[in-house]
Order: sequence, then structure tokens, then C-alpha cells
Amino acid sequence: MSEEPAAVIRLLRSQKPKLIEILSADADFVLQHADARALLSPHSYQQVKHCRTPGEKVTDLLDHIIQRSPESAQGLLDLLKEPDLQKTFPMLSIQRTGGNSSQKDLQQRWVRLQQCVSLHNTTITNSMCCCVFDYFVTGSSLVTEKQLMSVARSIGRSWREIGRRVLNISSVKLEQIEEDHSLHVERVFAMLRYWRKLQRDKATAAHLHSLLSQGDEALLPEDIDFLINSD
Repeated sequence: MSEEPAAVIRLLRSQKPKLIEILSADADFVLQHADARALLSPHSYQQVKHCRTPGEKVTDLLDHIIQRSPESAQGLLDLLKEPDLQKTFPMLSIQRTGGNSSQKDLQQRWVRLQQCVSLHNTTITNSMCCCVFDYFVTGSSLVTEKQLMSVARSIGRSWREIGRRVLNISSVKLEQIEEDHSLHVERVFAMLRYWRKLQRDKATAAHLHSLLSQGDEALLPEDIDFLINSD
């Protein structure tokens, strides 16, 4: 098994609870599409078909596909980006605040997801999970002031480095923030609010989580995972 397919399988496993919740709304619809793409063996199809509840049906469907082969797992990812699936399960649609994403935007984010799989290989990192979150879950809601303050309390003396390298805020602006605010947490909070202002409709909780999970300045998962676990 190559590294990239292994990452696809781990990725799907990490998202099983969310996928079960979403796809159970019409388990038979998903099953028929999966069967049409030959993602299941005939025997597995019959087993899944006779499950009693939608939740059990989707759970078994995912398990059979993931365990069958890396190609089947990749096929499931490809299936989930299809317009018919996106239309039937709105929670799979990637939306911007205030409206649906264009097809071009969907394709760009799908490329981003695939790049994450290739980049991180077999290691499912916080950043990669966040990419999956951006893909599977509805356009993550804009980060709130309360969430920003919680994040601010978790950022220590390296706040300037985080501002420059992670949030892409100029040194001049950071110096201005430092002059305007005397307390550390207020400075960090002001920096995060400025980032949100710059990002506009891209300032989602999931996006912020992704940024703060990467590089040498990455925060501890327990300090920021609430950004993607709040639902």
C-alpha cells in the first residue's frame, strides 16, 4: 500500500462520525451510488443493503469501502464531491458565508484536500483534518469574538512570530497593536481581530485552526481544537 492511499484511508476513518451523521439522511441513495461505482463487492452490497437502520447502513458501507482497498476509499472521496451527492446532502456542500460556493471554488478546495493528502502522506495532522473539515462540513462559520479571546489566552510570548509568519500580519501593524494595548491578552486579541478583518468571509474557525496547527509556532491541540469541535 502506497503512502498516499494510506493517508486517504486514515482521512476517511477520522471523519467517519461526521459522515455517518450526514449520510444517514438518505443511506439508500449513497449505497446505490456506491454500488454504481463498484466501490463494494456484491457480497458487501447485500450485507449493507439489509442493515435495519440508516445509521447502521452508512456505518457498514463506510467500513466495507475503507477495508476493501485504497482504490475504493479514493472512489468514495470522489463520489462525495459529485453534484448529486452535494445536492442531496447539503452538509457536504462547501459554502461561503452568505451563499453557495461556485463550482470553481469547490474544485479548488477539492484540489487543496488532495494536496493535503499528498503533502502529509500517512500522517494525519491537525492541519490535514482541518482540510477535511473544510471539505465535508458546511462552510465553517466565521470565528466569533468569544473564540478569538479563548485563542488569545492560549498564545504566549511568541505572539509576534505567530502574527508575522502564521497570520501574515505586517510588523508595523503588530507594533501599532503593541503600543495601543498594554495587556498581553488584549494585544493578542487585537491581532486576531485584525486577522479576521483582513480575511473577511474566509475568517472561519476551521481556517484559523488550520493556521495555528502548523509550523514551529503551532499551538497545542487541546488549546484550539474547540474551534472545530464546537458543533
